[in-house]
Amino acid sequence: MSGSVGKAAKPQLRGLLHQQIKRNILLAAAVATAAAVVQKVFVNNPRMQVYADFYKTYDIEKTFHQMRNKGLFDSCEPDN
Repeated sequence: MSGSVGKAAKPQLRGLLHQQIKRNILLAAAVATAAAVVQKVFVNNPRMQVYADFYKTYDIEKTFHQMRNKGLFDSCEPDN
């Protein structure tokens, strides 16, 4: 009967908290890095592309004349 029953493994009492903290810090760093990459790829890059596309065709002189003719500037008279 003694051959079929094995000994129970001793519980780890020393260094358990240190081991868990180390594992949790590595896991948190991996999750934070993954979140940063996802944010950059799916949010920042498309937003930068939208800004770049907008400013490719943006004419600041045309916008200035439109705003001036609407009377939005006190220092410039409209063309009327």
